[in-house]
Amino acid sequence: MKKRSTTRALLSLLIAAGFTLGTFGAGAAVERTAAPEGAKAYIITPENGSTVPQTFVVRFGLSGMGIAPAGADLPKTGHHHLLVDMESLPPLDQPISADILHFGGGQTETQLTLPPGEHTLQILLGDKNHIPHDPPIISERITVTVE
Repeated sequence: MKKRSTTRALLSLLIAAGFTLGTFGAGAAVERTAAPEGAKAYIITPENGSTVPQTFVVRFGLSGMGIAPAGADLPKTGHHHLLVDMESLPPLDQPISADILHFGGGQTETQLTLPPGEHTLQILLGDKNHIPHDPPIISERITVTVE
């Protein structure tokens, strides 16, 4: 009996996920949350131009608004997404894709492991639905050298 209820729960979850993904549609623009005036995202550590070990901590900063987990419908809040080695920003009128590191639990730091060489890091804030604010709240892109 337990296996059947687990299967039903999983099926319900998959169906709900399908409806959620279907709501946005492939490439469809969605309404963006207004960004509070003066809100800024930034990377606290490492500093731009730093040399870091292969595994290091990235600390995220935010001013002018608060952090809330994805899905939390609270005013003037968002959650971090970390762009690693991205040449350009993702589409700003769509949910942030899965190939970007999501911190939907409201995390403000992460331990990152990268191969040796030069890498870029940038923060993009997402609203409750992982959609960038309007205008986007994005940090400066920094460069680090991994030993």
